[in-house]
Amino acid sequence: MARPYHPGPKQFVFAVGDGNDQRVSVADAQEAYVAFSAFLRDRDADTYTINDEPSGQSLVLMPGQGVISRTRDADRPRSQYLRIDRPHGYLPSAMLFFENGHAGLDRFGQWFSDLADLDAPPETRGAARAATITTEAAAIEEVARIWADSGYVDPSDQYYVFFDSQEVDEDRAERAALLKLIEFLGIERVDAPEGAAGGEVWARTDPRLDAEIELWS
Repeated sequence: MARPYHPGPKQFVFAVGDGNDQRVSVADAQEAYVAFSAFLRDRDADTYTINDEPSGQSLVLMPGQGVISRTRDADRPRSQYLRIDRPHGYLPSAMLFFENGHAGLDRFGQWFSDLADLDAPPETRGAARAATITTEAAAIEEVARIWADSGYVDPSDQYYVFFDSQEVDEDRAERAALLKLIEFLGIERVDAPEGAAGGEVWARTDPRLDAEIELWS
């Protein structure tokens, strides 16, 4: 059985596999994030590991493969893998891990128990992730999370804009998930205005989403 995760002051171990591990004692998640950011700046490696030894949990960043891995229970390790489609996704994953360990990454994306499953096209992975969200409340939360990462509300207050200024080859898995979720919620997608980037998604505002989006603003 996985050991419980206890937020609060703790120690982390940062490693890149060269034997020069760095142990840090931190008071909170933000302090851990600052320490890890400094650790990254001094190193160029294929993998970066964050270990929370008391809880038996770890996070591994593999930017060369575009993958992150999380493990809970060091005694009987079970790893899960997630494809990172955008370069700026690695540090946010670390922050979520510092805040709430393995569970903090539950909604970060679609996790697979087999690394080979990550080779599916981004659109397939995104649609599959959306299919696992089966309640209105969970769908609203996920849509708001996607919006918070790359969106804004149109000045007319009539439309949510997702993937601001992005092209269609960016965030393909996230876009596929979003399209399935707004369809599930019955939110109307509209044509983007002339001059908008090709990857933007425009949808009419919806009272169900307004409160959740306010929390993410």
